[in-house]
Amino acid sequence: MKDVRICFIGESFINGTGDSTHLGWTGRLCVALSQQGYSVTYYNLGIRRETSTELAKRWQAEAERRLPSGFDNYIVFSFGTNDATRENGRLRVELIDSVENARQILSTAKQICPVLMVSPPPTADEERHPRVKVLCEHFFTLCQKLTIPYLDVFTPLLNSSVWMAEVEAGDGAHPDAAGYEELAQLVQSWSAWSNCFNSL
Repeated sequence: MKDVRICFIGESFINGTGDSTHLGWTGRLCVALSQQGYSVTYYNLGIRRETSTELAKRWQAEAERRLPSGFDNYIVFSFGTNDATRENGRLRVELIDSVENARQILSTAKQICPVLMVSPPPTADEERHPRVKVLCEHFFTLCQKLTIPYLDVFTPLLNSSVWMAEVEAGDGAHPDAAGYEELAQLVQSWSAWSNCFNSL
C-alpha cells in the first residue's frame, strides 16, 4: 500500500473545535482509511477564527513542507464561515474578496497535488445562514471552473437534527462528536473522496 499524505486546511471546523473526542470530521476520515488498510499521514492545519484572507497567506508554505514528492498527496480545504461573520457592523471578509481568495488558493493548490473542497457548515446563527449559503454557491461555481470536486455540506447539515442540536447545545457554532460524525459520513459517501483512494 502506498503512503498517503493528506493536509486538511481551514479554520475551526477543520480543527474539530467542540469535539470531546478531539477527532473532528477529518480525524474520523483518516481513522476509517487506516481501518481500510491505507497508510495515512494526517495533517490537521485548522486555525480557529481564521478567514480566507489569513489562510491565503500561510497555507502554501505549510502544505508544501508536509507533502514531499514521491507520495500520494492530497489537500482538502474547508473555509468561509468566518468570512461571513459580522463584527463591529461589517463583514470580516466581503464576498468578492472571499471568492478571489478562494480562487487564488485553489488554483495554486491544484498545481501541487489533487485538491478537494468542502463547503463551510451551518452554525446556530440564522442571520448568517443566507450569507454562508451565497458563499457556498460562489465556491461551487468557482470549483466547477477549476475542475476541483466540491461538496456542499451546508444544506444537509442545516437539515440535520443531530448537527444543529449539538451546535445549539455547544457554543452556537461547533458540534460535539456526533455532529462531526455526521459531517464525516457525508464526506465518506462522496464519490470524489472515495475515488482518491480506489486506485491506490
